[in-house]
Amino acid sequence: MKTNMGNTDRIIRVILALVFAALYFTGTITGTWGTVLVVLGGVFLATSVISFCPLYSIFGINSCGRKK
Repeated sequence: MKTNMGNTDRIIRVILALVFAALYFTGTITGTWGTVLVVLGGVFLATSVISFCPLYSIFGINSCGRKK
């Protein structure tokens, strides 16, 4: 896997993951939508940690600012 996510993209994903978790664990969003947000937040967090997004590679997107 080649890195295809830049720092800005990674930071935005981590912030979104934290917001989704906060919405779920405070009870603001519950049920199916809450579960979907928690799973999506987990995916965002995982892709941020490894700096690779599979969807980016499918569509040829590279936000890290340099070609690898």
